[in-house]
Formats: sequence, C-alpha cells, structure tokens
Amino acid sequence: TYSWYEPLYKAKAEVIADIKSNPSREIENPGKIFIIGKYIFLNEIRKGIHVLDNSNPASPKNIAFITIAGNVDIAVKGNIFYADFYNDMVTLDISNPLNVINTKVMKNAFPGNYSPYGYGADSNKIVYDWIRHDTTITGEIQLQAPWRRGGIYYDLASASALQNFNNNTGPGIAGSMSRFALVNNYLYTVGYSDLNVFNISAPQNPTFDDKVNIGSWNIETIFPFKNKLFIGSQNGMFIYNINNSGQPVLDGQFGHVRSCDPVVADDNYAYVTLSSGTKCQGFTNQLDILQLNDFANPSLVKSYNLKSPHGLSKDGDLLFICDGTDGLKVYNASDVNNLKLIKQFTGPETHDVIANNNIALVVAKDGLYQYDYSNISDIHLLSKINIAK
Repeated sequence: TYSWYEPLYKAKAEVIADIKSNPSREIENPGKIFIIGKYIFLNEIRKGIHVLDNSNPASPKNIAFITIAGNVDIAVKGNIFYADFYNDMVTLDISNPLNVINTKVMKNAFPGNYSPYGYGADSNKIVYDWIRHDTTITGEIQLQAPWRRGGIYYDLASASALQNFNNNTGPGIAGSMSRFALVNNYLYTVGYSDLNVFNISAPQNPTFDDKVNIGSWNIETIFPFKNKLFIGSQNGMFIYNINNSGQPVLDGQFGHVRSCDPVVADDNYAYVTLSSGTKCQGFTNQLDILQLNDFANPSLVKSYNLKSPHGLSKDGDLLFICDGTDGLKVYNASDVNNLKLIKQFTGPETHDVIANNNIALVVAKDGLYQYDYSNISDIHLLSKINIAK
C-alpha cells in the first residue's frame, strides 16, 4: 500500500496572478505560524496562508486565505508580508488582509528550495497543487522509494512525505520552526546550507544583500535574539553576530548528534530540542540547555529526556515545549539545572508554539490551540480551531 501524488499545472503568470486574498477555507495541513498585532498567519503547506483575527483569543476567527503556491515560510513587518513562492520570494502589502496587494516577486531568491518544475512537465508551467492517490497492489513489486516516473511522484516509505518537504510598525513573532527571521531592516533566511541576507529598508522592494555558507548541511531553523542569530541544523547549533546587519559573522557553534533542532534563546542560555525520526536520522529525543557566557564556545549545562520534541518558546521563566504525542509541556525554567514541570496537556500531538503576552499559540496535528498562562497555577485552554480531516 502506498500513496502517489499527481501534479496539477498552470502557467506561471496565472499562478502569480492567483496570489491574492480569498474567502477563508478549512485548515487541512498546517505549517509555520507567525503572529503580529491581532492577526495570526498560519501556513497551509505548499498552498498559502490562513489569516485569523485573534482579537479575542477565546474565539479566533478564520477570515481569509492568501493563495501562494509552494509556500512554506512567512514573515511580517508592519503591513508588509514576505513569503517563499517556490524558488522566488513574494512581497505583499497586507494593510487590508482581505485584499492583499502583490508588490514584488523576487526571482530565484531561494535557489535551493523545492522546484515547481520538473516531472517531465512543460517548463513554461508551474505546479499549483497535487492530487493524492492511495493505492494497494497485491503481488510482488520491486520499487525504490521515493522514485519518479511520468510526471508522478511516488513514495512507498511515507504517505505524507511530499507534504513534509522541507498590524504593527515592527516585526511580529515567528514560531521556533521558522526559517525566516526579521531584525531591524533585514530579513534573514536559511536554506539547505546557506544564510541569506535581504535588505528591507524599502519594505515593499526587498533586495538581496549577501549569502553566507554555514558549512553545515540540512539547516532547519533560525531564531533572532538581540544582535545574534541562532541557527539550528541537523548536526549542530550555529551562532551568528549581526552587529553589521548586512554581513553576519560566525561567533560560535555547538555540535551534536544528527537530529532536528529548533532553538530559542535568552540572555544567558540557548534551549535546543533534538528529535529522532526518519527525516532527521537521529536517535536522540531531548532538550539541551547551553550556557552562552562565551559565544565562541557554548557549553552544555544539562540535557533533559523527552519523547519527541519539536517547537519550543520561552517567556520569562516559563519554557513551553511541544513534545509530539506527549502534548504541550510547560516548565518553570528559573533554574536550568532543575526544570520543573508545571503543566502538561496530553492529547494533542503538538508541533510548534509561540508564547507571548500570556497566550500560548500551539499548532498540533488536529488543530490550532490557544492556552492562557496569565496565572501559572491555572494554565488552561482558551480555544481550538479544528483541522479538517
């Protein structure tokens, strides 16, 4: 039994013209999250962005869907929205989220991204969607997985493999799984092995400034804190200094086993989750806490065993960890040598979290959850938006 995906094509000009606000639609395959002001922007993997009005976190409203084929990552500063559009970057004016305006498409901004072409298709056309087919064959077959033939993508190993390829005047807040980071007038993005620098001093007209080879492979995430960028990869954490915003310089790194690594940081420590799985090819599921008094040589303070950790977020002394099927865990992290579990929400299979202003926004397999932690002795669920089955 296996799944295969049939690509659907349109002319690229038509796909670009389709980058616009549409009526809201059900959330089916959520990805990255970004919050700014009263709005939540939630990626629908490879299809676009859900816009949610979160004026009342107890009752968020799904108000629009921005169609962006191939989209995975997003960042918003003020009323300007940046998103990957396959290999390109699209810039949108979202002053009115119900009627966004496409101000620029920067070609080949992310040359390492998943290509919209190929599969034997006409190079003048672009993939705008996929049809999934589930198939069962009885008898002997000899197939390599994944493999391609005749414009169809097969994957015998994982039915969801294709889906998992990898307002205010200031910037908003991204989840820890983000590959985009906004600092002042710069947008930093990470690819497979590179750190890209875009100048956004003219917000509607971003320009490419620099590309830095990180010297690693499979870069996963980027997290900005003050004048530093913390970059998580499958084989280490890298710290870049951005005192000179346009020219990031490596300050230090911390190597470890091959795992998936989102990272967040505060003034003294970096918090890194390592998880196993087929994509990351690692065998470790834990939280590493690193001392940052010497950025050139971050040192391991302590490791904590977890089940299957992914995204994390920190607000003051509270540390929020999405631990996969073990749900959301909230710790008192005032003493990094003795984390204390305050609350655990079992049930949802959690993926990423943003904790800000006493609200923890959590993306899980079955929905988008919001928890009120204004009273740490009574952390409770405020709302949930279900994901369509």
